[in-house]
Amino acid sequence: MNNDPAGRAELVRRAADLAPTLRGFAAWHEEHRRLHDESIAALAGAGMFRLRTPLRFGGYESDTRTLVDVATELARGDGSAAWTASVYWIPTWMASHFPDHVQNAVFTGPDSLICGTLSPSATATLAEGGIVVNGKWGFITGARHSAWQVVIAVLLASQAEPMPVIALVPTGELFIVDDWHSAGLRGTGSVSTVAQDLFVPADRYLPLGAVLQGQGASRANRTSRIYQAPLLPVAAASSVGVALGLAKGALESFVQRLGDRKITYTDYASQREAPITHLRLADAATRIDEAEFHAHRLAATVDRKAAEQETWTTRERVLARADMGAAVERAREAVALLADASGGSSVYLDVPVQRIQRDIQALGLHALMHPDTNAELHGRLLSGLEPNSMYV
Repeated sequence: MNNDPAGRAELVRRAADLAPTLRGFAAWHEEHRRLHDESIAALAGAGMFRLRTPLRFGGYESDTRTLVDVATELARGDGSAAWTASVYWIPTWMASHFPDHVQNAVFTGPDSLICGTLSPSATATLAEGGIVVNGKWGFITGARHSAWQVVIAVLLASQAEPMPVIALVPTGELFIVDDWHSAGLRGTGSVSTVAQDLFVPADRYLPLGAVLQGQGASRANRTSRIYQAPLLPVAAASSVGVALGLAKGALESFVQRLGDRKITYTDYASQREAPITHLRLADAATRIDEAEFHAHRLAATVDRKAAEQETWTTRERVLARADMGAAVERAREAVALLADASGGSSVYLDVPVQRIQRDIQALGLHALMHPDTNAELHGRLLSGLEPNSMYV
């Protein structure tokens, strides 16, 4: 059941209506290595940042099928904008596990933007009333537009095992390192952030293990189904739609450019008439269909488990990541087919397929989305072995 007041169809329509606007800013996003303020305003105006915000703060508490379909439509316009929106959904969900009075300070409005990471690349030590954090986090998408960041650190205490913790910190208390010089997803502004002797009060950090299991400290959100799922299937379903949307955008762009484009140094006056074009188009479309199947099956699993309030098995967790990896791989293959058939003129920056190919390549290299990593987890399961990662 979909809980969001706006309704899935309405949110997907809004996302589709945004696609031309985002496409119009795509070149600016790449050049300036962040989203344009008008893109952020347009996304906020359409409610795109509210999908995982609690209802009591004006959010929609949307199901994950809605996340997939909305991200798909946004990515048809611009991959960087879609990726940024989908990444915001994940730490927003994570922040909703903190004590309610902490949420009151974080969700000052329905469009509060929270960036974050899952990498424990910092350390923390105990201090009176909280912890002190030192470290650096990379790939922090949308940091410049965010008011808060979810950070992960390893808490080191005498006579205790090191424990990963998740903390909420104001972005203004972190140093931003402008190091986002990338080949793909350039507009996401995924800079690094640094904490130097940053004090975090005790009520703003939780054991990472609890949040990975969907078990937080919020009383108000305990009856909401979307906050009861494990983190990794939620994160997978939040971002997989971007890959699908990039592939769909590549197909649309390819067809639009067909027109009467000839195939240079051949007798084909129109690429539309060449059998190789028909084969490439059919192959790409089939792979996009396969990507969509895996993305929707992933979302259906997360939503069904949330509705039934059932405990997730290891097999279900691994298959969620396997579906994400398969969707990314099929989408990436479809884009490669279309890019290879787009001709020499496609290297120009005003032709979308070159940007789409770079974006989906960057997305597929993400540690949690990489098809090989997810396939290996699936293969271990099929071999009768346990996962070799806590991120399931």
